[in-house]
Amino acid sequence: MANKEILLVVDAVSNEKEIEKEVIFGAIEDALRTATIKRHDNRVDVRVSIDRKNGNYETFRRWLVVENGQQLEVVVEPSEIEMPLQQARQINPDAKLGEYVERPMESIEFGRIAAQTAKQVIVQKVREAERRKIVEAYQDRLGELVTGIVKRVERGNVYLDLGGNVEAFVPKEEMISREAVRNGDRLRGYLKAVRPEARGPQLFVSRTAPELLVALFRLEVPEVGENVIEIMGAARDPGVRAKVAVKSNDARLDPVGACVGMRGSRVQAVSNELAGERVDIILWNDNEAQYVINAMSPAEIVSIVVDEDRHSMDVAVADENLSQAIGRGGQNVRLASELTGWELNVMSASQAEEKNILEARKLLQSFVDLLNIDEKVAEILVREGFSSVEEMAYVPAKEMLEINGFNEEMVEDLRNRARDALLIKAIASEEKLEAAEPAADLLEMFGMDRDLAHLLARHGVCNMDQLAEQSVDELMEIEGMDEKKAASLIMKARESWFAEG
Repeated sequence: MANKEILLVVDAVSNEKEIEKEVIFGAIEDALRTATIKRHDNRVDVRVSIDRKNGNYETFRRWLVVENGQQLEVVVEPSEIEMPLQQARQINPDAKLGEYVERPMESIEFGRIAAQTAKQVIVQKVREAERRKIVEAYQDRLGELVTGIVKRVERGNVYLDLGGNVEAFVPKEEMISREAVRNGDRLRGYLKAVRPEARGPQLFVSRTAPELLVALFRLEVPEVGENVIEIMGAARDPGVRAKVAVKSNDARLDPVGACVGMRGSRVQAVSNELAGERVDIILWNDNEAQYVINAMSPAEIVSIVVDEDRHSMDVAVADENLSQAIGRGGQNVRLASELTGWELNVMSASQAEEKNILEARKLLQSFVDLLNIDEKVAEILVREGFSSVEEMAYVPAKEMLEINGFNEEMVEDLRNRARDALLIKAIASEEKLEAAEPAADLLEMFGMDRDLAHLLARHGVCNMDQLAEQSVDELMEIEGMDEKKAASLIMKARESWFAEG
């Protein structure tokens, strides 16, 4: 059946929506198929094929090839939409199970299709194609700066018109707090996510992400865009304050001055874009302690103590500068901690001194108790920087011999006492583990036997909560444990977590 009207519809919709013609042809085929099925009271399955060159289309009734006609979950007449294999091979000798066999049937007129049905199918297909096109266009722009016009504001959520019939969504939680936004305003944001969902927003933009700050500096500072200056990190309290760490790849260029700009013009442009957010630009340093000192600006640091094991630093400032170092609501120290990645404990110089004295006394007493030595000797060890019995046991003897008043006999004696103290501690810990008893919940856990429960207890895993916190690698250290068994035990112990969730 020829139908030039189909070609006209395809051309018109394709040109108007900038959608591939194949998508429109598929939509019309679905509309014809839907109308044909409805004409037969939904008791048939059909396929419509349109000739892409002349608009001719044919309709075929088809049946699913099955064993006995009873494969469907819904009970229907087998002869309506499915056909036994033996009968199907009378139509097509090559028919196979799970495939379709077809016979031509009378086509309905395109002009007589229920208008609403055809329109709904075409509109849906066009919308799907448009959304797919948007995802493809913006997938490679993920993580970039985007600019749009505020289209509407709903309950704090903002919809941006990016042009070309493309809309982006800025959730309320990704908007700067108390920022006044009205329809028609020009707004920049960081493209945080592109989601190919069938409904709802697809492009998600953030105004609070630290990456937005970095992108704005890249826009305002040519040296950053050319990678002469690198932005090593950023932390934000959106709309209030931010810290940015910068580094220069050219020794002749001051990175802080370049980002600030003449009379602060560059940093002010960034601040204005972020609703007046105050931006501190600090110099990055590969020395972690110096980096933290820079990040705490404008507060001046009196002393800093680094704890590598806990990945924390005790930062001491002059008593009169303590409130400035902490900042309003802890803002300054929080941003510095977020920027550097270190846990920062800010205190006054007097508090730091009291803490040092207290820790020194505690350490001195531990040396006296564990090594059974004179308090004066313990004082010397603390003053020389020894912070644990382990250090004394394994530090080279020649280093201890450099301590004024220490001779070879004394050093050897101290080292032996330290090793004995460590051995006693290890034996006590082992005995404690050996005596550990598994809790009732571990003994009663599905898949657990008594021997395995006691074995776990000897390795410090005495109850289900402790088992749930283990990793497969940690359990694999237990003799006789295999990976599959370890994973099974851990997942069983974690069932309560999921139940609570």
